[in-house]
Amino acid sequence: MEIIARTLAGLEEVLADEIRELGGNEVQISNRAVTFNGDQKLIYKVNYNVRTAIDVLIPIRSFNSNNADDLYRKIQNIDWTKYMTVDSTFSITPIIHSIFFKHSQFTILKAKDAIVDQFSKKFDDRPDIDKRDPDLRIVLKVSDHKVTVLINSSGHQLFKRGYRKVTGIAPINEVLAAGILALTNWDASRPLIDPMCGSGTFEIEAGMKAMNLAPGSLGRPFGFQKWKDYNPELFEEVKNEAKSKEKTDVELNIKGFDKSMEMVRSARNNLSSFEALKGKITFEQADFFELNRQGEDGMILFNPPYNKRLEVREVETFYDRIGTRLKHEWMNYDAWIISSNLGALKRIGLKPKRKIKLFNGPDESRLVEIPLYRGSKKVKQD
Repeated sequence: MEIIARTLAGLEEVLADEIRELGGNEVQISNRAVTFNGDQKLIYKVNYNVRTAIDVLIPIRSFNSNNADDLYRKIQNIDWTKYMTVDSTFSITPIIHSIFFKHSQFTILKAKDAIVDQFSKKFDDRPDIDKRDPDLRIVLKVSDHKVTVLINSSGHQLFKRGYRKVTGIAPINEVLAAGILALTNWDASRPLIDPMCGSGTFEIEAGMKAMNLAPGSLGRPFGFQKWKDYNPELFEEVKNEAKSKEKTDVELNIKGFDKSMEMVRSARNNLSSFEALKGKITFEQADFFELNRQGEDGMILFNPPYNKRLEVREVETFYDRIGTRLKHEWMNYDAWIISSNLGALKRIGLKPKRKIKLFNGPDESRLVEIPLYRGSKKVKQD
């Protein structure tokens, strides 16, 4: 069966590697998505274990259409009793880029009518719409005249792991944090320092990765658990397999610091969700510009304020100070910084080894790698 996992722009290769490791076949990369083949067990495995997917979709029908009446007929030709009952609830999410279907709400209405009318004719009853927490989430993708009907096996988006009780003002998405950690090639043998940790997402995702804790292990629900063909025994098997691969004896040196004690408390609160990570990650209050290097070498990773959702006076001066502090205090570390303020990022003044284009929400960002050697000189960035 064909399966599609969606991700954030720039993380497609990372997700493809994850899918291959989990057993996906014929893996193909497209824009913000990875397509692969697998069975019901793989749907469960990917949802439970994957770190860099937003959701996992299953295409159930594709056809050509160029008007609403034709769309209605072809959606009604799908046997919806395979996927839900009259007692079920459902929702339809549109992804429409078409000159033939210019009004997305009207298109959704026609699709909804096609489904409920089918049930009304067969059973003299109909399923209801539930936009908040439906039993079946349908995705209607229309590109010009090509229509693809998919069902969402994840339910709520997969970055909602279940550990983040409190967030900061400008939190980084869990999927993005996991993707960044993969792009840096960080491994658990190296210290990881985040001097502006906020609610602790980088640290927690790093700890989960190092100990091979599945993102689904906190017990969040998945969409497939409401499907007619849900197999609880098979899902239990998937969870037990993931549990058997956990690395509980890993020694970690992961530290988060933040100027705000409120953020430190939030990070500690979020960490408390994972019993296995307690004692392996620490969060302390400290100002980066007063924080001393932690050990001889390691990796420093952070998402500094970028003056859009956070108010930072003289943001370019702020970034210049970051560069100065890195140069003089964090020698022998590899620094990785993600920011959506591309102009201010250049003010760090240290030549990057790599620059990777990513998106933090809707904001275009850069993830830059800056090796910090003893005696390194400031070099103007391109």
